[in-house]
Parts: sequence; C-alpha cells; structure tokens
Amino acid sequence: MFKAVLFDMDGVIVDTEPLHRKAYFQMFFDVNITVSEDLYASFTGQSTFAICEQLVSHFNLPISAHTLVDIKRDHFKYLFEHDKSLSLIDGVLELIKDYHTNEMTLVLASSASMDNINRIFKRFDLDQYFKAKISGADLEASKPDPEIFIKAAELSEQKPNDCFVIEDSTNGIIAAKAAKLFCIAFKSLHSKGQDYNKSDMIISNFNEINYNKLKALSHPSINI
Repeated sequence: MFKAVLFDMDGVIVDTEPLHRKAYFQMFFDVNITVSEDLYASFTGQSTFAICEQLVSHFNLPISAHTLVDIKRDHFKYLFEHDKSLSLIDGVLELIKDYHTNEMTLVLASSASMDNINRIFKRFDLDQYFKAKISGADLEASKPDPEIFIKAAELSEQKPNDCFVIEDSTNGIIAAKAAKLFCIAFKSLHSKGQDYNKSDMIISNFNEINYNKLKALSHPSINI
C-alpha cells in the first residue's frame, strides 16, 4: 500500500491557470512579444524563471529573465488578491482529507514559487494536511527534471516505491517517471495539450483514487 502522495499544485489542487495565463499575457504585452498557444502550452509544469529564461532566448530580449519574473509575479499577485473566482479543483479537498485521515504522508511538489504556494495554502487552509512543501523555483532545475520529485520523496521520509505522484502536465509526468516514481495523471479540464501517455494511470475524477481504491494499487509495477 502506498504511504505517501506527492501532489502537484496548479491544475491538481487549485485552478490558478486562468490567473497565471492572464498574468503571463499581460507580461507579454508589457515587453511587446507575441507568444503562440503552442509555445505557451509547452511551458506547463515549468517554473516561472525557467519559462522566462526561454522567452529571453527565444525572442532575444534585451532584459533579464529575473525582470520578466518580477513583471509576471506583480501581475499575478494583483490578480490573486482581486479575482474572487479562484477555487480548489472539484473533489481534491475530499481526497486530501481522506488520505490525511488514513495517515498517509502528503507532500506538495510544485513549480510555483513558495510565495504563491503559501498564498494558496493560507487561503484554503491546507497546511494542516501536509508534511512538507517544496518549490521548483528554489531548485537548480525545473520540471521535466526529476529533482523536485526526488527531493519531495525524501521529505516524505518514505521509500520511493511507497510514494506516488499526482500530476496534470507533460513536464510533471516526465519528471515523476525520471524520478522512478509511480505517476497518476489527472486529466484536468484546465490543462490543455498535455501528453499523459508516460503516466502509469490516468484519471479524470479524484474519487477514482480515494484511499479504499488506492489499496488495489498496492506494489504496482512501475514503468520507467
């Protein structure tokens, strides 16, 4: 039986994608660049800094990635504080409570900055359920690099084979599999153009992996 679950945040716990999209495209407008939908979709699951590094290179911008990050985060902070439509993904709070009640270890592994993670956790009172949180923005490499999930598994204090990941992005799934972890892909309505084929299991409703149903996945074969 799995003992720990490593949650992605955006698109799995909370739907911040509309706010991030607005913030990014306001930043694109500010620096006078046109980003295609295909290019934007390819960024899903990566840290803001990694995305901004690619933008500087792709568009040969005369400003630093750090400057782009600051512009984008200022826009996001304003939207976060003023947009009242932000809510948790349907069914995820029940899943979190179910796992916590059954003494599973929960770790948050998100590419979002720790400031944004803490804003979300404070707004929805989630800290009480999680053992640890880790931000990809504080690491050397962004998803699809496996570093974040390797460290998240370590923070869980459980063996890697006893951990699984819930992800909604191509980059996140690749990172989880590179970390040699069982990965469940959440086919989110909010994550477009993502490839779930490398995951071990695909779900569209969190009830599919409640604690009782999770028992059936005990000691699964893991496809690396």
